[in-house]
Amino acid sequence: MTALSLALQVTLALISLLLILLILLHKGRGGGMSDMFGGGVTSSLGSSGVAERNLNRLTITLGILWGLIVVTLGLLIQVTA
Repeated sequence: MTALSLALQVTLALISLLLILLILLHKGRGGGMSDMFGGGVTSSLGSSGVAERNLNRLTITLGILWGLIVVTLGLLIQVTA
């Protein structure tokens, strides 16, 4: 296992955990899991719109990065096999 492959796998695991956390923090149509972590705070942040937009941008960015790492790891495995 190369150092690049190992570094990408560790990064992928960290990004996966961050994505799980960020997706759970999103305000759903019915509140959902985001209301478990202080519904009043979430609704006041959601009303401003800035926090929700930043959360969306961060989630999308990490999702794209996650996908790129998965494709890169797949190509690395295919080349070394």
